[in-house]
Parts: sequence; structure tokens; C-alpha cells
Amino acid sequence: MGKFELSLTDFVKTAGLLLAAYAACRLLQPLTGAENNTALIFVLAVVIISRITKGYLYGIFASLVSMFCINYFFTYPYSQFNFSLSGYPVSFLTLFAVSTTVCALTAQAKRQTELAVDREKQAKELFELNQKLSEEQQEIRMVAEQEKIRNNLLRAISHDLRTPLTSIFGSSSTLLTDSTEALSNNSKKLLADIRDDSEWLIRMIENLLIVTKISSSPTALKKTEEAAEEIVAEAVSQTKKRYPKLEVTAHVPDQLLFVPMDPILIEQVLINLLENAIRHSGDTSHILLDVEKDGDYAVFAVSDRGRGLTEEILKMLEKGKLQSLNTGGDSTRGMGIGLSVCQSIVQAHNGYFKAENSRSGGAVFRFGLPLTTQKEETP
Repeated sequence: MGKFELSLTDFVKTAGLLLAAYAACRLLQPLTGAENNTALIFVLAVVIISRITKGYLYGIFASLVSMFCINYFFTYPYSQFNFSLSGYPVSFLTLFAVSTTVCALTAQAKRQTELAVDREKQAKELFELNQKLSEEQQEIRMVAEQEKIRNNLLRAISHDLRTPLTSIFGSSSTLLTDSTEALSNNSKKLLADIRDDSEWLIRMIENLLIVTKISSSPTALKKTEEAAEEIVAEAVSQTKKRYPKLEVTAHVPDQLLFVPMDPILIEQVLINLLENAIRHSGDTSHILLDVEKDGDYAVFAVSDRGRGLTEEILKMLEKGKLQSLNTGGDSTRGMGIGLSVCQSIVQAHNGYFKAENSRSGGAVFRFGLPLTTQKEETP
């Protein structure tokens, strides 16, 4: 049965139908005499009331009013209540029972209709949701397939390019070493540029291979407990091989700080940040590398004393649009790819990567690695 709700509209409907039933009985009474059909007319009114009102109590109320109305207006003696007539109590109760039953059945039928409409609506919503999820899954599969193809293509191109670039780098280095006296200064400069550019391209290819590896399989990290000081020392040592005049001031905790990490990848992050600081600050003697424990994170920071980062670059870094970054100094060597690699590696470690300008001038790149091993997540 429906839930009773007090409503002025439903009350007016009930009163109006009862008045209509009374008027119909008054019109029929002169035609049918004592054998009028007042009970049936009022039962019909009760059925209609039960159908058009909310809740079943309006129908029960109409049944009671109908019985008293029939007794007072249409049962002898007229215009007074008389329940002592032979057989009337039975007729009275029968009329009430019939009216109440019809009322309850009508309310139940209406409720079932409402439930059927609700179920149909829910089924339609579920169907639309299922269609939407199916379309989204299809899009995800297509994106994943495209990403897989892109990664495979990048790996193939990178492997194909690395061999000739390594050969170019080796040949130019050999010529610079063995043919110093036979070469003019201009030729030496050209060979040095060839060597430096080929070395830079080799490093970019290695970075691309790292990114594609992490993108295709973020759970492939080989984490071990490593001392942060050793990783810093190795990164500085590797960077000095390319920049012999490099002077890095490193600050590390007094106690050994062991951090769960893939040492090769984190070392690459530090190398990229050190080279980025050298390249874009033009200074090899004022590079700072700080390591500290901050809560549950080991925080690494590389800072320089260059011109710092523009607001545009900071916004792009914040949005993660690192591939398109270019500081404008050397258009062939923007910071985008190197920093994109750094961010991808750090995110694969469930860490964070930030950039800001130092108060004393220059840029600061900072990343944090969790000190507790967590379940790997897709970056």
C-alpha cells in the first residue's frame, strides 16, 4: 500500500468526488425510488479517489463518509442516522469492507505501477551507464594500443639511432685526440661540436628508452635499500666526466639515509638535474645538491645561481607539460625531455617532483622519495 501523505489537493479531490457521488444519487433517487444504486455510486467514487490520490487513507476516509452519507440521506428514515434497521449493520459492514478492499487493491495496483516505472527507469539508466562504460573501455583500449605502438616505435628508432651516434662520437673523439696537429682550429671546433652533439643525442636516446620502459611497465622498477650519499656521489662523478670543471657543493645527513629506490634510475635523475643546472645557468662552480629527511620522505634538491625559471615555465612544470619546455637559450637542447624523464622516474617511485625559484636567485628542482616501500602505482 502507498504511504499516506497529507495534501490539500488530495483532500479537495476527495471532497469533490464525494459531493459528485451525492449529487448523482440525488438525481437518480426520483427515477429509481427506493431501489436506487447509491451504494454502487459511492463505491465507484471510492475507487476513483483511491486511484487519483496519494496514499490509501483517503480511500478509507471516503468509505466511512460514504456509509454515513448513505445512511443519513438515502436510507429511511431520511435526514437522520438509524443503524437499528433489520440487516443494516451487516450491509453497513459489507459496504465498508468492500470499499476498503477495493481501496487497498487500487492503492496496491498504483504502487506496483509506480515500481514498474521506477524499475524501467533504473534499467534504462543502467543500460546507458553500461553503454558509456563500454565506450570508455574501448577508448582506453585504443589509447593503450596507441601508447604501446608509440613506445615500440620509440624503442626501435632509439636503438637504431644509438649505434651510428655512438660511432660518430667515437670517431670524432679519436680524430680530436690523434690528429690535433694536423687539424686547423676551425676543424677542431667542428669536431668538438660533432662530438658534443652526438654525446648529447646519445644521452637523450637513453632518456627516451627509460621513459618508454617506465610507461610500458611501471612495475619493472628494481628497488633496493640504497644509501642516498652513495647515489649522490656516483651521480656527481658521472657528471664530472663530461664537465671536468664541475664543482658541486653537496649536503647530506650526518647519519646514513637508506632509501628504497632503483639506484640506476635515481642516479639518472640526479645526472639530468645537474646537467640541466649547468646548461641553463652557464655556471659549473655554484651547483648545490642537498639531501635531507623530511617526514616519511627523502628529499633531493639541485639548485643553481642562474637566471631562474619564468612564470610560464613554472606553470608548464606544474601542469606536467615538460616535453614542450624550452628555456630559449639553446633551442636544440631544451630542458623538456630530461625533466620529463626525471618526473616519470620519480612518479614511478610514488614520489613527488617540484620546481621553484630560489630566494637568492637561480632555480631549484626538488624531488622526494618515500622511505617506506609502497605498492607501485601507474604514474
